[in-house]
Amino acid sequence: MKKILVIGGGPGGYVAAIKAAQMGAEVHLAESGSLGGTCLNIGCIPTKALLHSAFFYKEIIGGSVAGVRAEKVSLDWAAVQGQKRAVTDRLAKGVGGLLAANKVKVHAGKAVFADRRTVLASGNALPSMDAIIIASGSAPVQLNFPGADLPQVVDSTQALSLGKIPASITIIGGGAIGVEFASIFSSLGANVHIAEMMPEILPPIDKQIAALARSGLEKNGVSILTGAKLAGVAKGKGKTVCAEIEYEGALKQIESEIVLVAVGRKPYTEGLGLEKAGIRTERGAIAIDENFETSAKNIFAVGDCNALNMLAHAASAQGEAAVEFILGGKHDYPAAIIPSCIYTQPEIAAVGLTEEAAKARGLDYAVGCFDLGGNGKAMIDGGGGLVKIIADRQFGEIVGVHMIGPHVTDMIAEASAVMRMEGLADNLVRTVHPHPSVSEAVREAAMAVFGNAIHWPPKR
Repeated sequence: MKKILVIGGGPGGYVAAIKAAQMGAEVHLAESGSLGGTCLNIGCIPTKALLHSAFFYKEIIGGSVAGVRAEKVSLDWAAVQGQKRAVTDRLAKGVGGLLAANKVKVHAGKAVFADRRTVLASGNALPSMDAIIIASGSAPVQLNFPGADLPQVVDSTQALSLGKIPASITIIGGGAIGVEFASIFSSLGANVHIAEMMPEILPPIDKQIAALARSGLEKNGVSILTGAKLAGVAKGKGKTVCAEIEYEGALKQIESEIVLVAVGRKPYTEGLGLEKAGIRTERGAIAIDENFETSAKNIFAVGDCNALNMLAHAASAQGEAAVEFILGGKHDYPAAIIPSCIYTQPEIAAVGLTEEAAKARGLDYAVGCFDLGGNGKAMIDGGGGLVKIIADRQFGEIVGVHMIGPHVTDMIAEASAVMRMEGLADNLVRTVHPHPSVSEAVREAAMAVFGNAIHWPPKR
């Protein structure tokens, strides 16, 4: 029986540990914090809990649900925070239960390499292992600027647990983290500003979808500056702070109660003793080969710490793939078909190449789009949007799917499955989709790749 040590109990680590146990290994896992990692405790899950409450509140006070009127509606922020903690605590305990059920031995404490074969947790040497999987995750990027140490300047972790809803907030960074927090606080009535250094928000997202997302945020009252760089933060009037933004050749000042720095995350590798184990890093991330093996034989790295794809589900898939290679000699990780989701209102989901990437690669492609204004379920749910499919022009093989609208974070899995099988737009066309559902728009967009959608006027 092979022995495997997993360092880190986040979505990459605990999934790898359970997979290894299922495949017959003796598994040990070292975790210095709460099981579930960043995603479950201070990332994906608590953020979505706040988003759920914020959007529900916004719908009620805005009267956006037809025929529903409510009076004297208020928001209990302490109860919202309590619900968030209840969800995360329950899920964290669930992870612990799953590890125990699979006979994974959990060691409390930060794992540190003493040498290539010795790992310490809380100063105690862990049992000798046949293979080690590092799944140490990531941490928020900390910018160095004047005023960074002011108490009103927070990162994404601190923003999840603010004592009250700020009347105003300036968010530095218009990526996925920044726009989700903008959605939360604008829905709760805060005056929200976003300053993004790139020419547009959501830089990795298909430009057509990103433009619709920007329009939706601005419609909800969010002020957005792009091509804007943070110069510093100074004390403002009273309890406010003033963010100084370099914008269009001038220095623009934005006053708010809170400045949230949300410029992304970086691999967490500090203090792990990687150099003592001969593990090479590149630009702060653990360097790996195609099998997730590091420069040290039989030591692997999965998830955010290798910076290959900093998404929770990517970390889980990498963890499974690393275990399959360790115990079976091969794996089948689909690096090019990892979906991504952003939980704004409306939601955003994508998989595969953007149109800009397809064009840059010189692909001969066709695009099919379907406006959700032609979808009954989307109209009932009160959300517009778009489904966009990019396919090879000759055969119709799907190379990218991009969506914005209600429920698209659930719908993207269908596109991922079809792409995983090298499927064609015609496969989606010939798949009967339920009515009424927003998923019908996927079939309509597939029809539009080489012709016309049924429920939209023909192209002229």
